[in-house]
Amino acid sequence: MPVSDPDVLPLLSRGRHRSPRKGACFMELAGFLAGERWSDHPSCTHPLLARLARGVNDVTSDDARPRLAPLIPSVIGLTSTDPLWDHAISVVAASAALPLAPEERQRALAVGILTCDRLLAEAAPGVDDPAGVRARARAALDGVPLADRWARRFAADHGSGRLTRHPGTAIVDFSVQGIAWSGRSDTDEVLRTLLTDAVVVCRTLAGREQEHVPELVPGDWPPALAAARV
Repeated sequence: MPVSDPDVLPLLSRGRHRSPRKGACFMELAGFLAGERWSDHPSCTHPLLARLARGVNDVTSDDARPRLAPLIPSVIGLTSTDPLWDHAISVVAASAALPLAPEERQRALAVGILTCDRLLAEAAPGVDDPAGVRARARAALDGVPLADRWARRFAADHGSGRLTRHPGTAIVDFSVQGIAWSGRSDTDEVLRTLLTDAVVVCRTLAGREQEHVPELVPGDWPPALAAARV
């Protein structure tokens, strides 16, 4: 049975939880508020965006994790079967990690960006730049010219090929880990900005960028979340 609307917000914490009494990760709480069964893989959010949210939740420090909570309503009902979303989320994640990563990791991320940029062009022929994602990819690659050249040589040597599986899950995981291991003092803020940017891009692709996103206020949850469902 779906969980009823809570009177008390469960504490955001790392990993999966058996029930809201044990705490909640970002996506468990999103599904909880959307009225779904308790799970960290709810259907209310695009699978790759949800994977990014789980990753960001888990590597964010305990002190900073509560600052992710206001983003939760923005992912509820934000899903699509359009392949553009997978390409776009991957580019957003890799572009955020690229300037922070060591050289060998930069090369892998650059290959991922080039691959998804090509997939974007193929999936949206005649569309200049859906949600500004291709410009984001170009800017990220311009910032690491050595990795960009290496990735282009790699693509030329190995050919574009045909993917049997979208690289998005690997790109997202690799990107989140790269940011978390960068050693920067502002890692938590970089991760939060990454998740925010991915949400903004997805809402733009969905044509929902102008919609009001409900605030995470307990008394407002039932009507606000009902309106947020698609």
